[in-house]
Amino acid sequence: MTGRATAHAVPPGAHGSPGPAESSSGAESPSGVPEPSSGVPDAGNGKAAILLAARRAFMRNPYAEVTIRGIAADAGVSPSLVVKHFGRKEELFNTVADFGPEADAIFDAPLDRLGRHMVLTLVRRRRAYGSDPFLRVVFSLGNRDERVLLRHRFHEQVTGRLAARLPGPDGALRAELVAGQLIGLGAALSLHPEGEGSRATPERLADLYAPALQALVTGVAPEVVSGTRSSRAYRDQAGYGS
Repeated sequence: MTGRATAHAVPPGAHGSPGPAESSSGAESPSGVPEPSSGVPDAGNGKAAILLAARRAFMRNPYAEVTIRGIAADAGVSPSLVVKHFGRKEELFNTVADFGPEADAIFDAPLDRLGRHMVLTLVRRRRAYGSDPFLRVVFSLGNRDERVLLRHRFHEQVTGRLAARLPGPDGALRAELVAGQLIGLGAALSLHPEGEGSRATPERLADLYAPALQALVTGVAPEVVSGTRSSRAYRDQAGYGS
């Protein structure tokens, strides 16, 4: 995986006792969008639970305050199992800082359908695993070096990867705006955990949110003023279907 973290990538300012990696491959749903996958074959061995617990721990606490014992308790496993699967805390942080698996799933669609696919995949993964794919890059409470590492990885594995796919001279700009929109969607759903967004279907959220994302992907803004092109025509051109 491009940009896969290594233990040596922990920033020099990240102090703490010395802790991996997630890949994503989901089964395809009837709608054609892969069903969410944690990326780690769990098979009852606790890997997925450990990863989710580690993400929560490193997002909510400075690196030095995170412990293998605390992650194990949150995951409902023994500390020795955490070490067995993921090694030291340093190694575990490097896996949490790896956005490659999430990018694999969220960008796994042709450009003409990418906007809708991104929304559906992000929402389904959040609901399946109780964790947003990207919010940790913004809300991590680590020290400055840790935050810089997270943002560097995000730029390399998410924004930069998308920019390489987008046509046109402003592809890098549009990729940055898409990344911001995806983080914004996750933040909105997190701010209102029991709001209308939690009750809406992924398809309904995509109906409302995906057109703006697709406009950034294609570089062609949807025309909301009546008279030139109908919203249905735009949906057909963008590949949304009926």
